[in-house]
Formats: sequence, C-alpha cells, structure tokens
Amino acid sequence: MPESLSPFTKQQLIPQEEKLEVFKKKGDLFIGIPKETAFQEKRVCLTPDAVYALVSNGHRVLIEAGAGENANFSDRDYSEAGAEVTNDTAKVFSCPMILKVEPPSLEQIKLINPQTIIISALQIKTQSKKYFEALAAKRVTALAFEFIRDDDGNYPAVRSLSEIAGTASVLIAAELLSDTKNGNGLMFGNISGVPPIQVVILGGGTVGEFASRSALGLGANVKVFDNSLTKLRRLQAHLGRPIFTSTIQPKNLTKALKRCDVVIGAVRGANRSPILVTDQMVQSMKKGSIIIDVSIDMGGCFETSEVTNHDKPTFLRHDVVHYCVPNIPARYPRTSSISISNIFTPYLLKIGEDGGLENSLRFDRGLKNGLYFYHGILTSKSVADWFDLDCSDINLLIF
Repeated sequence: MPESLSPFTKQQLIPQEEKLEVFKKKGDLFIGIPKETAFQEKRVCLTPDAVYALVSNGHRVLIEAGAGENANFSDRDYSEAGAEVTNDTAKVFSCPMILKVEPPSLEQIKLINPQTIIISALQIKTQSKKYFEALAAKRVTALAFEFIRDDDGNYPAVRSLSEIAGTASVLIAAELLSDTKNGNGLMFGNISGVPPIQVVILGGGTVGEFASRSALGLGANVKVFDNSLTKLRRLQAHLGRPIFTSTIQPKNLTKALKRCDVVIGAVRGANRSPILVTDQMVQSMKKGSIIIDVSIDMGGCFETSEVTNHDKPTFLRHDVVHYCVPNIPARYPRTSSISISNIFTPYLLKIGEDGGLENSLRFDRGLKNGLYFYHGILTSKSVADWFDLDCSDINLLIF
C-alpha cells in the first residue's frame, strides 16, 4: 500500500515504549513520643504544630502526658493539634514508630515491641555494647538523627543544634561576665567611650560562626582561631565582614588569651577534642574572665575543663570562670524543640508519602546514612568498629 494511503505515519509504525502509571501507596504512620527521662533533658522532638501537620496527613501521634511541659508545650496544645495523650508509658513504647531526643535506655528498650522503628540521637560515646545487643534482640530498625544527611551532604540536626550552642555560648558569657561576684561586672555592648569586650573563639565551624555572629552583633571585638584556612575563609564570607582570624599558634593564642574577657572553645576531633589551651595559658588570663567549653562533650579543648551540669554550671580555676555543660541546647528547650521538630517533620511526611521507611531508605541516601540498625542487623561500620561488633552493608539488605 502506498504510504500516502496508509492510516498511520512512518513514525507511528515504529515500535513504541509502553508507559505504565506507577502508584505510590501512601503509608499511615503511628508515632509514639515518650517523655524524656534523661538527666536534665527538657526537649521534645515534635511541637504541636508539627503534630497537626502529621495528623492532617492521616498519621496518628500518641504522646505521653507531660512530654512537652519542660519546653512550655502543654498536653492541651498537643490534644488540640490532634495527638492522643496518655499517662501509660508502656502504651507509648508499644507504637510501631518511636521518636525520642535522647536514645532509649535499656529499661525503655524492654518496653519496645519487636520490629519497632526508633528515631532518636545515638550518642555513640555514651553507649555500651549491651545497648546494641538489646536493640538487636528486639530486631528494631533504628535511625540516629545526628547522622542523617541532607541533599547538600550536611548534617542538618548537628548544624541546627550547633547554631543554638554557638549563639547560646555568647548569651551565657554575657550573663556570667556581668556577675559582680565572680565575673568582671562588664556588659556586652558597644557603649560610646567604653572599650568593647574582647572575645576569642577557638574553631571556625558552625558553633564558631554563630558565636562570632552573636558577639559581633553585641559589639564585641572577635578573634577566631582555627587551623583550617578553608573554614576561616568561609566564616568571613558568611559573616560578610573582615574579622581577626589566625591559625592556632601558641604565641599568638597566648597573647590573645591574656587580653580577652571571654574565650569560647568549639573545636572537635575524631575521637576527642584536642587540648589547645594549657593550664599555664589559663593562669595568664585576666581575673574574672570567662571560659565556655562547648567541646566538653568531646573531652574539652581546655586543660582545666571539667564536666558540669545545668544545676551547677560553673566553677573557678585560677580565678577564671569555667562553664563546661555538655548539653547547652537543653538550656533553651523550647527553641531546641522547635529546631529538632523542623528536622523531623519533613522526613516523617516523606516517609508517609513514600509508603513507609523501607521505601524512603531505598531512594534517600541521606536518610540511609542515619540508619544503624535494620531489623536487628547492625549496619553502621563506625558503631561496629567502636564496640567490636559484626555489621552488614545496608545496600546488600535493601534493594
């Protein structure tokens, strides 16, 4: 038949791909939020607004009574947002998915049903081998939110809490400096005719950046020390103004410490923070000056540092006030709770949209990075190396 008489064009006669419509089956999550029982932990992982967003998308939230009280969120706030509030702790821990700020204790793990999904912090340095054995026995799937990565390869939870810690360190220093008993009775602020406060910051990461931002905003003179020139360049670019920056050289650092009113330590290491300020350097500092050791959870970067808590946060050494509380964000529980909730909520909504955690893990490499247990199988190499345990590659378990 001549082509002109054919009912089809030449293009239409070529074999075509068949396109099938694929429906994603939306999953309904049932989330349990227990009250935090860890020492001085006042945060909660979801705010009432976040609960409302989840409930509006068809998910259920069961929260233990009083879970948000320390962060100034009442049970009524949660109830009106659509959450179910209960006094029964065991009932909360029996939910298929559990959200916590602190990792569950061994006693709490006993209340968890097999095959439960746990999303919380891991805090590997504070754990024991027994903790991981207990999780394995329950065949849980566990995610550590501090290891979850975003699309840019950053750790959103760590950055968010570091922003709070950096800003808080300056606010705490301002409070301690104004104390006439142990401090110098000085005020942060650029007052006409009064020399500004001298602040030294060790570390040019997120904590250092937000501490610098806050100190500069209050009118202080800021000096930042870090051995990474890349971090120092990035810090200057983010601040949008030139400030004193230097690599960590003992002579320059000692000179800066002798003149400063506040020094903030925010340097991290692989296993522990390096000690950058010796006992002798602290002795050379002004009487009544302030040390805020934000790195104390990693061992501290001052030789004179000792762990303190929110009830008794400071001590004097060589007439210098030391503030060495490991969990600084917990001092601002409402702000920290909103910050953590902002990280949790989009992930929970996405897990629901994807039809469950397993589907999300297949396609989200950043979320997969936070996984350390999958149905009772340890999948984190760093945990396995730290506690001498066997682990499996998650990519061989999830296809």
